[in-house]
Amino acid sequence: MSGTLHVVATPIGNLEDITLRALRVLREVAVIAAEDTRHTAKLLTHHGIGTPTVSFHEHNARARTPQLLARLARGESIAVVSDAGTPGVSDPGRELVQACIDAGIAVDPIPGASALLAALVASGFPVAPVTFLGFPPIKANDRSRWISDISNRTETVVFFEAPHRIGAFLDAARKYLGDRLLVIGREITKVHQEFLRGTASELAERLKIARGEFTVVVAPREQVAEPPAELPSDEVVVADFRQLTNSGGLTRRQIVAELARRYRRPSREVYARLEAVKGRLS
Repeated sequence: MSGTLHVVATPIGNLEDITLRALRVLREVAVIAAEDTRHTAKLLTHHGIGTPTVSFHEHNARARTPQLLARLARGESIAVVSDAGTPGVSDPGRELVQACIDAGIAVDPIPGASALLAALVASGFPVAPVTFLGFPPIKANDRSRWISDISNRTETVVFFEAPHRIGAFLDAARKYLGDRLLVIGREITKVHQEFLRGTASELAERLKIARGEFTVVVAPREQVAEPPAELPSDEVVVADFRQLTNSGGLTRRQIVAELARRYRRPSREVYARLEAVKGRLS
């Protein structure tokens, strides 16, 4: 009797985001096929798991797949993991799953943390229908066409973007998406998790430092941003600042960002107003 291929979702940042079932499976399988064995070793060490690992990534998947199939055929069970999230979702794993299906070998998905779903539910946009597009194309012309196609979609759209290309995406999105609302999730589940909401133009101004992993959610076509409002009176700004300060846990920079989101105004305008009334903030 052949073994089972377990497709195991791993944390996308916070090491606590892994299920008890996933930990049990990782302990019980004969071997773990990992996108990066060094990265996976940190997770296994954290949870006291000593199961051996072998590398399984986009550069060796063709050669490694027959080896893993042979072990499965002998009755060994195997877990496949990526560096973060679920294998096969913009990460290696789909080829091995398909090979197991073709060979009549059981495939068992072990669900877990998902940047896609986390960003989607945090966006507040409709979750159905929704389209997941993976990563945008790398070449400039292909990217422009790709973003232009999004402008014609009526449903919520989710995709991943690399930190060194998020600025280029926002520049192109200004042209093609206009005032369509976006939510950008950065470093989801990690210490510096952040969700930025606004139009492409607004987010390009706020996202000056592009670090971390980005998940972008585009609102349905009918959901567009309201015209930017004027900053409220000094009294309202002071009251809101005090409320956020008293809630605790926020730095001054984070408070400015939150007020900018509330007022739908650039952070620099909010900061300037706070400087003007700083004598009344304490």
